[in-house]
Amino acid sequence: MLLPLITIESRSGSVEVGGCGAPRQAGRRAVSFEFMDHGNELGEFLRARRALVPAEFADRSPDPARRVPGLRREEVALLAGVSTDYYVRLEQGRERHPSRQVLIAIARALHLDDAAVAHLLRIGFPDLHPTSAPVTRVAPELQRLMDQMAGVPAFVVGPGQDVLAANALAQAVYRGFSAFDNLLRMIFLDPVAREFYLDWDQVARTAARNLRAAAPAAVERTEQVVGALSVRSPAFAALWAEHDVGPRTTEVKRFRHPDVGEIALHFESLTVVSAPGQHLSVYTVEPGSSSAARLEALASPAHDSVR
Repeated sequence: MLLPLITIESRSGSVEVGGCGAPRQAGRRAVSFEFMDHGNELGEFLRARRALVPAEFADRSPDPARRVPGLRREEVALLAGVSTDYYVRLEQGRERHPSRQVLIAIARALHLDDAAVAHLLRIGFPDLHPTSAPVTRVAPELQRLMDQMAGVPAFVVGPGQDVLAANALAQAVYRGFSAFDNLLRMIFLDPVAREFYLDWDQVARTAARNLRAAAPAAVERTEQVVGALSVRSPAFAALWAEHDVGPRTTEVKRFRHPDVGEIALHFESLTVVSAPGQHLSVYTVEPGSSSAARLEALASPAHDSVR
């Protein structure tokens, strides 16, 4: 049986997620479609992050016989300066109104970075963080801007990491994929990805972290994407279960392009203020480098004619 496709209307038509058409493997362990437990999202996050903190962070010597991954609940409570009973009630969802001071103390105990702290406060105080409906149509002016950036790959990413629009050079960069439609589908489900991304493991982890960071702006679409990926990609399911969170804003991405070979591009993600939930992604390259020459080759009319 094939998994159903998930579609979203974009400027260029419908975008498919989970559309590789691969049959499910018999006997594969079932993975929940559920994006998050809306009844206890805070508890799910705390449990996942607690399991990632080494025991020595609680001033405990490594113990080979220790059967609990990460910190115990009582250890987190001690580090945060709250009672064990209170912390247990937080994880179980029986305490619904923690103070900001308590959440900050728990964040310190769990050694959360700034992005994870922001996520913790967002799910701890959901009523204080209203979100606008995401915009899935790209304004003509933004499309025109990208088209005029002839030497710079540029594309717009929307809810659930759907690619809503792209200029010609961005499409050329990702030419080897079956479709330039959804970044998560491309990374985790397209067989080309592991050859295309020179550091696929890091790319996959970053993509999962970024999806969770962007989730509050488009919960419904994120749930759809997570559901499709979780049953098709064990790698994604494992990364998503870690509850790691972090927006992707700038980095160097290294590709092995089928036409021009290895190329390193500097990535920047810019918020589209006029369209909630959209980000303009652009790639630049170091002038005079081999990557610059290869990007120029991709942008040349000769390359287009060969295709």
